[in-house]
This record gives sequence, structure tokens and C-alpha cells, in this order.
Amino acid sequence: MQTVTLVTHGVKVTVQAEFQYDHSNPDQRYFLFSYRVIIENNSEYVVKLLRRHWFIFDSCSEYREVEGEGVVGQQPVLTPGEVYEYESACNLNTDIGKMNGTYLMMREMDGAQFYVNIPEFELMMPARLN
Repeated sequence: MQTVTLVTHGVKVTVQAEFQYDHSNPDQRYFLFSYRVIIENNSEYVVKLLRRHWFIFDSCSEYREVEGEGVVGQQPVLTPGEVYEYESACNLNTDIGKMNGTYLMMREMDGAQFYVNIPEFELMMPARLN
């Protein structure tokens, strides 16, 4: 399992991705990857996650964007030092790909909005490593 971390404006984002054998069907070109995201507010401000914007690539040069409000139906508010975790998934038509993106965040005290980068992480079926 790959783990990557990036800090932007005091907000630390860690992502762990894993191939889902039981929910994939390589013969049908369906490869499912789950990922866990850990968002840690290391800033001195209360922040709210407003939107997500994902960039998804596979090894056939297919490209998708996913954008919307919050994450997994929530717009979490994090006080300084607080951690929020969630899990989601992404399917590809190939056994190798990658994702990255941004979260649009807002400082509660003054409403200022800023972007937090989501680090790029690989999506790879483990058999490809052999």
C-alpha cells in the first residue's frame, strides 16, 4: 500500500491507495482501487472543506475530472489539530493509473477561501509489480 503526504497552508493531506481484488474484473477491463484520505489541520485556524476536485489518469491516457461539494457527502469543519478521515474508491479501465487534486477550504474566522493540494498517488494492480 502506497502512502503519500503533502502540506498546503498548514493542512496536511495523506492518501493511502489499495487495489481491490474482490471488486475488480480484469477480463472486463474493470479495476477498482480504494483510497483512504487523512486530512489534518495543523494551521492555527478553524477550516471547512467546501469542495473537491480530482484529476484521474490511466495508462491508456484516459483522463477524467471529478468535482463537487465536500467529500463523501460531508463538508467537515476541522479545528486546529483536528483530523478527519474518509474512504472512497475509483475505477479504471487499466491496471495502472494515478490521481491527484485539490480541496477548496475556507477559514471560518474571515471566510477566506484557499486551495489545499491532494498529493499525486499511484493506482497499480500489485501483479504489475512482478
